[in-house]
Amino acid sequence: MSKQHIELLASYFTLAGDVYPFGPTEISPFSLQQRAEAASKAGFKGLGLIHQDLLATADKIGYPAIKQILQDNDMKHLELEFLVDWYLDGERRKASDKFREEILDAAEAIGCRSVKIAPGLHETTPADIPRMVEGFAGVCRDAAKRGVNIVMEIMPFSNVATIDTGLAIVQGADQPNGGLLLDTWHIARGGMDYSEIAKIPSHFIKSIELDDAASEVEGSLWEDTIYNRKLCGEGNLNPAAFIKAVQATGYDGPYGVEILSKTYRKLPLEEMARRSYETTIAQFKAD
Repeated sequence: MSKQHIELLASYFTLAGDVYPFGPTEISPFSLQQRAEAASKAGFKGLGLIHQDLLATADKIGYPAIKQILQDNDMKHLELEFLVDWYLDGERRKASDKFREEILDAAEAIGCRSVKIAPGLHETTPADIPRMVEGFAGVCRDAAKRGVNIVMEIMPFSNVATIDTGLAIVQGADQPNGGLLLDTWHIARGGMDYSEIAKIPSHFIKSIELDDAASEVEGSLWEDTIYNRKLCGEGNLNPAAFIKAVQATGYDGPYGVEILSKTYRKLPLEEMARRSYETTIAQFKAD
């Protein structure tokens, strides 16, 4: 594999403990201090954050203290999630625009590299490409004022389920701070061969997440993604091959590690950090 210097980022749910996306709460039972220290000790150079948890922490200690904790633990790559409904109209768009301001302000306050945005989750109708191009460009322009990238995640249970659809949106918007987030699970479960990653110009690949899973989907796709992911190398998605395909594009940013598992998230924090780091970094050494 490439001899480039690899830096890993622990995505939010990798170290959040016993919480999951859109669950009863997304606020971690572990403090930011605890998570940052565990991440740093394990070898991570970045941390993922989620808006609900970040606001709860900011209410207690303020953004300057948050920024200091992250700096003290050498968390130099920060990503914040998740903006939805950014391309819609009506009340949902009104709520999304309000949330957009909050999440971008928070990202700027602590120095995030990227804010993740979601396509239309569980939408069955095809993406309205022109509408999403316009919406994506608008979010990117707002984020650019704060020095933040916008990364849209391709997801098989959404209206942006393929690389072709995602690429049409980010290329159509053509914003220097806008691009795609590619996650091993989503690409594999979406039935895409890793060779398709070569279609994407490297400047439109803004974020990467690594994980693994069993050969067969367990339950629905949604249940599989939030309950049954595996540590890299402990499943059958071949994250090492995914990494090679990403590196072949020229991508040279950090690699996120996103493990969502009903068993893993009950482990002690330091064990989660150590195991997720060690199993992932090993994929870069695979032949």
